[in-house]
Amino acid sequence: MGNDFDLYRLSEEHDMLRETVRALAEAKITPFAAAVDEEARFPQEALEALVAADLQAVHVPESYGGAGADALATVIVIEEVARACGSSSLIPAVNKLGSLPVILSGSEELKKKYLAPLARGEAMFSYCLSEPDAGSDAAGMKTRAVRDGDFWVLNGVKRWITNAGVSEYYTVMAVTDPEKRSKGISAFVVEKSDEGVSFGAPEKKLGIKGSPTREVYLDNVRIPADRMIGAEGTGFATAMKTLDHTRITIAAQAIGIAQGALDYAKGYVQERKQFGKPIADFQGVQFMLADMAMKLEAARQLTYAAAAKSERVDSDLTFFGAAAKCFASDVAMEVTTDAVQLLGGYGYTRDYPVERMMRDAKITQIYEGTNQVQRIVMARNLP
Repeated sequence: MGNDFDLYRLSEEHDMLRETVRALAEAKITPFAAAVDEEARFPQEALEALVAADLQAVHVPESYGGAGADALATVIVIEEVARACGSSSLIPAVNKLGSLPVILSGSEELKKKYLAPLARGEAMFSYCLSEPDAGSDAAGMKTRAVRDGDFWVLNGVKRWITNAGVSEYYTVMAVTDPEKRSKGISAFVVEKSDEGVSFGAPEKKLGIKGSPTREVYLDNVRIPADRMIGAEGTGFATAMKTLDHTRITIAAQAIGIAQGALDYAKGYVQERKQFGKPIADFQGVQFMLADMAMKLEAARQLTYAAAAKSERVDSDLTFFGAAAKCFASDVAMEVTTDAVQLLGGYGYTRDYPVERMMRDAKITQIYEGTNQVQRIVMARNLP
């Protein structure tokens, strides 16, 4: 049988990476997490710490100056950052989401031009798919790109764009042939500095308040034709292929948030005394913690298996990506809600971190495809 059982153990490199990221997160991200949420401000300290450690976009291949981390390593980075601060974990997660279309389908020139600054930490990369009238029905988008000689001219509005205004680069999906629905959509790289690009006011959100979510306005944005990602009409296919890989990063974010909440609750119930003993001694509390830990571990194993499939590009990746995202986010919502319960009245106050984790967990059930959409995806791709 050889070393087949190594499949079920992380490599030494992955374990060391986790230790590195956890130490960095505890030292340089956790201390600012409450203020980032309270003030709804971008986690600049986290960005600087991640860039200094080359952890802001670990997925970029070595040939473009990146760390060349595999999908599982990327998941571990996001998970450990999310354990400290959900908003901050969207830096590595969205850098992958925004740039993966370029990695998957872009020309060599595009890759060199846009992946190198991302790897150096000089720019962030966002992903523009959703629109005011095209959410779950992404193929119903209205943003248009019209050819004009050696240029494309883009017009439209993108909504719910994570890290909009902070990112330098944007992968934008736009309709190039309205007759063909999803096969008439193409992908482009748009730069923040392109004339005609502007942003709406930051949304006032329930959670992940440190990660700005804004509309992106494209008003006669004229870009060189070589900024198209892949061939004309392949944008939607690239967008969907991207999500197969990046839904796993949302699962990782969900797991990290839930782990942070479980860790805090576990410490709290050992300290808190009622009826003359720590509440951790009560079976009702023990059963809650056991269920939280069990479900979280199941979500983690499913996510890591999906990450391995992402790395190998297995034929059943679509199912596993959707399953990991759906299951992990549902578990995160349950675990964080139970953590609030375990802290009682204190859990409901902003003096303790678990209510923030509960609010941050909610979005993981919604973005990169709602969990209802994930179930449709799973049903269509049953293994």
